[in-house]
Amino acid sequence: MQPDTRTIETAHRFPCENCGSDMRFAPEAGALVCDHCGHTEDIAEAGPWEGGIRELDFAQAMNNLLPLQDMETTRVSHCPSCGADVEFDPDTHAAECPFCATPVVADTGENRHIKPRGVLPFVLDEAAARDAMTDWLGSLWFAPNGLKDYARKGRRLQGIYVPYWTFDADTKSAYAGERGTIYYETRMVRRNGKMQAQQVQKIRWRPASGRVARFFDDVLVLASTSLPKRYTDALPPWDLSALEPYRPEFVAGFRAEAYTVELDQGFTEARGIMDRQILRDVKFDIGGDRQRVHRVDTEVDAVTFKHVLLPVWLAAYKFRGTSYRFVVNGQTGRVQGERPYSAWKIAIAVLLGLIVAAAVGYGVAMNQ
Repeated sequence: MQPDTRTIETAHRFPCENCGSDMRFAPEAGALVCDHCGHTEDIAEAGPWEGGIRELDFAQAMNNLLPLQDMETTRVSHCPSCGADVEFDPDTHAAECPFCATPVVADTGENRHIKPRGVLPFVLDEAAARDAMTDWLGSLWFAPNGLKDYARKGRRLQGIYVPYWTFDADTKSAYAGERGTIYYETRMVRRNGKMQAQQVQKIRWRPASGRVARFFDDVLVLASTSLPKRYTDALPPWDLSALEPYRPEFVAGFRAEAYTVELDQGFTEARGIMDRQILRDVKFDIGGDRQRVHRVDTEVDAVTFKHVLLPVWLAAYKFRGTSYRFVVNGQTGRVQGERPYSAWKIAIAVLLGLIVAAAVGYGVAMNQ
């Protein structure tokens, strides 16, 4: 999708009314806080004129017909290592990629994209996220002690709003397949020189066809390729009922990643999620003990979408020349990440296992 060439410049600062310093969103307070003088300000609710968490028309977006107010331009820096596009403040000229700890120089490039419609504010502050990560590291038996110490005493975690797409769609599917019913036949077989009856399972197949319908609401698709998918897929569940209409106040003091998975790519992944659910619906509709599905024809209508930001705490550490990344769900505290293995810890564990096995074997031999 080639966007309109017109741009909307966005730069949001929230100066403290007491001292003029920039305020940040504090998850523990659910408000803007000034770290310089301690002043706090509540975040006003979005007014009806701001549109709320409005769904956008998918076909309209694919035909480049979205209204200008649904697009924005932000300044981003592209990491040459992991490919992340991270938004930077106007005064930032150099930084380290929060996703992989690679030093990058913030360029002055501009990224035009679809505005986020919703944001899931951080619930955990950095201290709570660090506690969750420390507990997770402590559960890794074979991680080197040096990494645990380095992570506990290391740099601050980075709070990042990660981009996602959500899709709604109304689907109607016609299918053809077979319903299997299990039955048993008795056969006589010879065992130990004697004829014995044996029950043999059989399946009787009959043709089956029909229609199923399902409305999909908020099918969630990650719109970033910066982190390994095996980690981001393990971060849910997300409570999307807590989504707030996007307000720049929620992002104050944090960074936001620009989406790198385009809308059409996101919908392709969403269709895969929908199709798997539709297949389960079809098998349930066929019924019986077993099911065979030969064909499913699905009509997809009324497709809408929205761009939302979900909260993640990131820690990227270079330990003995290798980068390790830890990801903490900023709403629930669920942790995923990369980990090295300590060769000497594994060797000691194997040795102890051999000693225990030898002791058990010796005890059994003595008893005999």
